[in-house]
Amino acid sequence: MKTTVALATALVVAGWCAAAQAQLVPAPPQMSTPAGAPAADLQTALGANPLQGSVPSGPATPGLLRLSLSDAITRALKYNLGVINGEQDIQEARGARRQSLAGLLPNLSTAITDTEQQTNLEAYGFPPLPGIPQIIGPFNAFDARVFLQQPILDFPAINRAREQARKLSAARDDYRNARDLVVLVAANLYLQTVAAQSRIDAALAERKTAQALDTLAVDLKTAGIAAGIDVLRAHLQLQVQEQRLIMARNDFDKLKLQLGRAIGLPAAQAFTLTDKVPYAPLQPVSLDAALTRAYASRGDYLAAEQRVAAAEAQRRAALSERLPSVSVNANIGDIGLTVSGARETFAVAGSVSVPLFTGGRIAGALMQADANLARQRAQLANLRQQIGYDVRTALLDLTAAQAQLTVARTAVALAGQELQQARDRFSAGVADNVEVIQAQEAVATANENYISSLYAHNMAKASLARALGIGEEAVESYLGGSR
Repeated sequence: MKTTVALATALVVAGWCAAAQAQLVPAPPQMSTPAGAPAADLQTALGANPLQGSVPSGPATPGLLRLSLSDAITRALKYNLGVINGEQDIQEARGARRQSLAGLLPNLSTAITDTEQQTNLEAYGFPPLPGIPQIIGPFNAFDARVFLQQPILDFPAINRAREQARKLSAARDDYRNARDLVVLVAANLYLQTVAAQSRIDAALAERKTAQALDTLAVDLKTAGIAAGIDVLRAHLQLQVQEQRLIMARNDFDKLKLQLGRAIGLPAAQAFTLTDKVPYAPLQPVSLDAALTRAYASRGDYLAAEQRVAAAEAQRRAALSERLPSVSVNANIGDIGLTVSGARETFAVAGSVSVPLFTGGRIAGALMQADANLARQRAQLANLRQQIGYDVRTALLDLTAAQAQLTVARTAVALAGQELQQARDRFSAGVADNVEVIQAQEAVATANENYISSLYAHNMAKASLARALGIGEEAVESYLGGSR
């Protein structure tokens, strides 16, 4: 039976791990998934989730690659599709900001024309006059000119540039948030794969015990001490352990594939995990300190603040459409019948544009800006509440997982003693092997609960680092390693 914390963890994060949409890690039935997952990351982590994908780092290398937790995180931060998408989002935001700045900077262009033309004076309103031909030409016209447009005072352009600057800051914060999520994904997959390896080790030990008890049952039956049904029970229990071992190996192999895919390993790359990630206690963290750190560090929260500021700039840009704008247009160049006969001319014009009636365009733009601002403020308020929930949940999960781990460790020792005593009673002929089979199942359950509790404890620590917004810098130290 699963431990309570492992089951709670599975229920919370089965739907979570954000920014991106296919399950994050389809865990085998006996495995739990990380707790305390922010609901803001729910849509990011479900569906066609880029955090599950990567750009392969190249062809497979010969031999067996030794992969530590630190190696897995480093590769994920380089090759995971979520990180790559975040980098491109920043580039797009930079491009949009540069386009918005163009409305404030000089626009300089040049043009050279050389025209051969013939003109009908009557078409321009000149009546036929005696002695004057109505058709003039053909004649040549050459013009080489430089044009300059310079806004002097353009409040909408100024506010649009501020809006795009805020959106660029939001894209950078989203990128930090994506890196934190990628770290959590890589750590989660690594821990699940380690747990799967532990299940294989436990299944191998349980199969070895079942083989020994099967041999013992056959020997006791031969000696006339045990009944034939005891042998059948022992044979059946051995087959049960074989089945568990097959399932454990299959789960392990699938999780290795998922881990390799998320961190950019070639599909054919053979690798082995070097870190076992044992139990390591975490220093207590106060709720107030954790919330303060989360609000100051969470990339998604900082990005939401920047989006509110961008929406405010968008609203100011809509309002400022009602204000006059001032600009200068100038040109200078040579014009004449031929290139050699061209003479310099220029023109400079200053203009003031005052909107009088825009057909409701400004009012419509203001309505859209108000709606966007209200939406962004609501999302920021909701995210602040969500972060409080994330931090509290992570702390509760950590406390419960630590307590469950202590209980699970004791249960493993007690189940081992029960199995030894049941085996001794069966060997002495004072009991059949029903007690032995029950004790074997108790050992299997205790081992599974311990593996699940250890995984839940480590993922609770990783989820706390994520909830605080310090996943990239702290997740390995939280798990008892170093980076």
